[in-house]
Amino acid sequence: MQIQIINGPNLNLLGRREPELYGSMGFDDYFVRLKERFPEVQLEYFQSNVEGLLIDRIHQVGFSADGILINAGGYTHTSVALGDALSAVPAPAIEVHITHTLAREEFRQRSLIARSCLGAIVGFGFDSYRLGLEALLYQLGKRA
Repeated sequence: MQIQIINGPNLNLLGRREPELYGSMGFDDYFVRLKERFPEVQLEYFQSNVEGLLIDRIHQVGFSADGILINAGGYTHTSVALGDALSAVPAPAIEVHITHTLAREEFRQRSLIARSCLGAIVGFGFDSYRLGLEALLYQLGKRA
């Protein structure tokens, strides 16, 4: 089972960026823990601050990976193109967010990628990725 995690802009700063919102752990450290918790899953991780590179990655893995976990960061609320890319590939996707986007600024309460995802997990810190992965594995099991 191969799952691609895709993180968007500014998520490379986790651990240093607004620790009151995002905590003090970097994503690389969390990714090691996630791989240890799910040894049966081949997890791959990609991060970019560039919208086009995120789209290219979705195109690259969306026909071979079993699923995608995506935290599109700020592009969640602005990028029709990311939603279109997710819709264009057969790999199912789950949207994840570290913070509770629905409880934040009004512009963060709308996701332009949601229509292209099976569901969303928001507001549970880094645990959003674990919960999203569990949901994705469950959904993939239902499709088998």
